[in-house]
Amino acid sequence: MCIGIPMRVLAVEPGNALCLGRGGQRRISTILVGECRAGDWLLVFLDSARERIDAARAAEIDATLDLLQAALTDQPAAAGEAAFSLPSAMTAEQLAALVGR
Repeated sequence: MCIGIPMRVLAVEPGNALCLGRGGQRRISTILVGECRAGDWLLVFLDSARERIDAARAAEIDATLDLLQAALTDQPAAAGEAAFSLPSAMTAEQLAALVGR
């Protein structure tokens, strides 16, 4: 499974951007997403921007990663509630719609 990390662009140079995210500052390849500007949000995997995202989506992904980290470190109470419906809480009709049936 691949997990993209949201990162905010701090500075831009041809083909790369200096970005800030969960792991600190990193130089990210922007070849797949094209030109960026300071303040843009990118979804990053293996030091390469895979997608442009907005600030709300970046916050949603970060919150989900916080939930995952809390579960993996045996601190689920600290994480709070997910900002989305978990499949275990869905009705049969909702699950069918989720998978396109």
